[in-house]
Amino acid sequence: MSFRLKAAIIAAFTLSAAAAVTASDMSSASEASLSTVSLPETAALTSAPTAGTKPAVVFAAPQEVAQSLDSGSKAGSNFSTDIEPKAETLAALVDAQGAPEDVEGDMKCLAGAVYFESKGETLEGQLAVARVIINRAKSGRFASSLCGVIYQPSQFSFVRGHGMPPINIASDSWREAVAIAQIALDDSWDSQAEGALFFHARRVSPGWGKTKLASIDNHVFYR
Repeated sequence: MSFRLKAAIIAAFTLSAAAAVTASDMSSASEASLSTVSLPETAALTSAPTAGTKPAVVFAAPQEVAQSLDSGSKAGSNFSTDIEPKAETLAALVDAQGAPEDVEGDMKCLAGAVYFESKGETLEGQLAVARVIINRAKSGRFASSLCGVIYQPSQFSFVRGHGMPPINIASDSWREAVAIAQIALDDSWDSQAEGALFFHARRVSPGWGKTKLASIDNHVFYR
């Protein structure tokens, strides 16, 4: 082998070895750099924000909140059930109706029937009379309106032709009758004679073959 050829081979081998060493050094430096540098995203999520930087968004863990049903009555609470308290007695419910205003149509017919049939009796007795009239209008066996039920021939003894006697609208009895009529229409108080379609005075014994539901004051109620 000639001297020149040997020199070329040695030179090539030397260059190749140098290149390998350089590449190895660069790889080691890169690894060292990566091992000492923290990712910005990680730092933003785990460290407190410094002045002048926008804080990272932090979502709090969900919490269970217990709300008491009666908390609406506590001072400073915005909780409300919007439920009106039920009156404890029928008398309290009657008083809550206030003074009657102009009463017309079916309402006047119903209140008039309560007034003439049960004036002076207990509020429970008046309510039972009102419920009978309303039940009849809903039953399909009588007229479909309250006035129609009351003015139906031979049903109520206070009816004269197709009208009622004069009513003392300034009396407490009329105020109660109107209040009871409204309560009965709203179905806001249960009657002792729920479902009744008939009643008669205690002083008579018609011998009806009907189901007796209740005896209240001066009347007996049947279905």
